[in-house]
Amino acid sequence: MAENTGQNYGAEQIQVLEGLSAVRRRPGMYIGSTDVNGLHHLVWEIVDNAIDEAMAGYCTDIEVTIQKDGGLSVRDNGRGIPVDTHEKTGKSALETVLTVLHAGGKFGGGGYKVSGGLHGVGVSVVNALSEKTIAHVFRDGKIYRQEYHRGDAGDELEVIGDTKLRGTKITFYPDDQIFDTLEFSFETILNRMRQQAYLTKGVNISVHDERDDNKYKFYFEGGIKSYVQHLNRSKDSIGNVVYIEKDTEDGFIEIALQYTNSYQETIYTFANNIHTVDGGTHLTGFKSALTRTINAYARNNDLLKEKDNNLVAEDVREGLTGIVSVKIADPQFEGQTKAKLGNAEIRTAVESVMSEALMLYMDEHPNDAKGIFGKCHLAARARLAARAARDTVIRKGALEGMTLPGKLADCSSRDASISELYIVEGDSAGGSAKQGRDRNTQAILPLRGKILNVEQARLDRIINNNEIKSLIIALGTGVGETFDPSKLRYHKIIIMTDADVDGSHIRTLLLTLFYRYFKELIEGGYLYIAQPPLFKITKGKKSDYAYTDEDKVKIMSSYGPDDKVGIQRYKGLGEMNPEQLWETTMNPENRTMLKVTIEDAERADKVFDTLMGAEVLPRRKFIQAYAKKVKNLDV
Repeated sequence: MAENTGQNYGAEQIQVLEGLSAVRRRPGMYIGSTDVNGLHHLVWEIVDNAIDEAMAGYCTDIEVTIQKDGGLSVRDNGRGIPVDTHEKTGKSALETVLTVLHAGGKFGGGGYKVSGGLHGVGVSVVNALSEKTIAHVFRDGKIYRQEYHRGDAGDELEVIGDTKLRGTKITFYPDDQIFDTLEFSFETILNRMRQQAYLTKGVNISVHDERDDNKYKFYFEGGIKSYVQHLNRSKDSIGNVVYIEKDTEDGFIEIALQYTNSYQETIYTFANNIHTVDGGTHLTGFKSALTRTINAYARNNDLLKEKDNNLVAEDVREGLTGIVSVKIADPQFEGQTKAKLGNAEIRTAVESVMSEALMLYMDEHPNDAKGIFGKCHLAARARLAARAARDTVIRKGALEGMTLPGKLADCSSRDASISELYIVEGDSAGGSAKQGRDRNTQAILPLRGKILNVEQARLDRIINNNEIKSLIIALGTGVGETFDPSKLRYHKIIIMTDADVDGSHIRTLLLTLFYRYFKELIEGGYLYIAQPPLFKITKGKKSDYAYTDEDKVKIMSSYGPDDKVGIQRYKGLGEMNPEQLWETTMNPENRTMLKVTIEDAERADKVFDTLMGAEVLPRRKFIQAYAKKVKNLDV
């Protein structure tokens, strides 16, 4: 790595607020959870520190390495954590940062103007939740090393060599006493590092997985403008990417946006390079400016007549891809995981900058402006059509009694917390499910054929589809602008389809519907996929069910090598009688179900767009890339 010098950065700039305590006892308070998400949160905390050095102008290279031995290291060529003695603790600044909660260069000591790791708990929490942590610091011509065990310094700080390099390398081994899993995901880390490289233009970020020698390197001179182009690479775009940047008294504001002919909005917001997944004041300012500016431009240029109503927020965001990134000195995040920004002043700043720059862009690019307005105006017409269709659905549902579709076999319980809705493929399987279910808590909704592909349809068409209409009424939440998750009638929604190509297709169509129009139900943990058995293996009077080919091999081997067994391959749920379906797939005591989660919204969005969108070439490439990994595929 290249040498990188910076301002005087010493122990006096490390501010200590309180000692390290309770982290191992309550890790969820600091990293959100102890599952795979919490595990990767450790990585983000260390990377955030390196990104802070980059944002401060002292770091150009960041290396993330997933090691074969279960550890993970992050190395940067920043200034290096100070190693001189800290006045308050009597320890080296390095040991203070790694062993004292809320110790860091981000609390007014002059170490950073802008920072993502603002709570100062990052590296100390990683240390506390790791079986072993090793810190290397390269500064002042020396290589310093210190090892820690579950938060405590195991050795004294030592000099182990000379160097011309600068920077810090943190290697940690997550503690199996804390985490449910210790397996790092290369893909998860890769996506996060790509995102960080887009947000910090001009910085090299490399990822190396030593387990199978996978290597990637990211460098984006265009920053978030390149990010929008990446997100829209398989979509039909309208005009060019609008790029806005301005340094204001309240912080540095960077915005990139572009419209496409798709029906979904994709907006990501960041504060000091932290992905604010729940938005916040910067997002509010962006949305407000977008709606107001497009309406003002349309009025000024007679695109909207006097009699016409203004476009609403929903209209101007259809098909929009946008990135809002702000860098501010004192961000106020909600919670340690920094999901939402709360600074009131940044809303006004973003709104002002966005309004002025977008209006200027539209004035200077009238063809792009007309294309944008045309897209928004079409969305408004579709919204009104969807409202009329939805009202028709509600009226028709009311006439049918209690707004429920006739083919729904509802459960008798009205307690949503214990009620389950099985969405079943076909009348045959629906019949077995209706007979085999627990009528008190389990409702059955059979679907006839494949539902509409919502990736290529607007809400008005979607609501008029009979199968989707029945599902919307059964859920009770409404859809679109009337969606209300508190009205959900079942807290377990279970997709139960056949284990063949058609079943997989129907399942994907349903998942697309839920992801695009009922995402909060996925985020709330309400959506599941049933796991019916593939085989029934019988020997004499004994029988077992196998859910995978591996299960089948194990069961058959348990019967002995010379024994004769009968194997029944279930190609459809309808081949099981009600008792078998209950025993294998619906009985809460025995069944196995997969909970549907949104681990990475951007990646999920891309997969649905690729598989279900209008473009054929990306879908063909996706299928070619993953075809060899598919198992149990019936053709």
